[in-house]
Amino acid sequence: MSNVLIVDDDPAILEILRAYLKAEGHTVLEAADGPTAREHLARADVAVLDWMLPGVSGVDLAREARASGLNLPILMLTARGEEEDKLRGLDGGVDDYVVKPFSPREVTARVRALLRRVGVHEEITVGGLHIDLRGRLATLDTRPLELSKLEFDLLSALAQHAGMAWPRERLLERVWGSDFPGTERVVDVHITALRKKLGDTSDTPRYIETVRGVGYRFREG
Repeated sequence: MSNVLIVDDDPAILEILRAYLKAEGHTVLEAADGPTAREHLARADVAVLDWMLPGVSGVDLAREARASGLNLPILMLTARGEEEDKLRGLDGGVDDYVVKPFSPREVTARVRALLRRVGVHEEITVGGLHIDLRGRLATLDTRPLELSKLEFDLLSALAQHAGMAWPRERLLERVWGSDFPGTERVVDVHITALRKKLGDTSDTPRYIETVRGVGYRFREG
């Protein structure tokens, strides 16, 4: 499924949302403050942010995400129900709101709707390539591809956002994590290995294109 980032300084809220989202099959990333949330944003497919956070507010995090080019959908959890506050958040890049106290079922339903809106699917088919995100299986012309965990995660990240140019540093954060001690060169090494298994070349790619001076892009069908 998808990577869902939950950011809230209330451990009880983190616990219940974690349980509901994991039951839906999502991978859950967590943070209790704004600075920690920053480290996870690049790996997330959708973010659930509390408005009031230690260090950096949820609205400020949303603005930072938009300013950096991240297009992930953002759901705001807030005790602020006034129209002016909602408009402020929407202007800052928030996609949807849930006012506290809330039902965890409502939050999971809104997360599901946001993921549908941006086209994050459980299965992706482009040409002869089929990717089953939930089953973590990839086939090429009906032949199973023997991919490592990192190769599958890299292919999934690219394919879920076809047409988007991924800088190497963002792929590094998304697939390897923000605390990975290696360099961006590891992305190039794994792209080369992945292309070989896909029967791709850098000169005439069917699936993964090189974006000069930036990184890589998965070709749209």
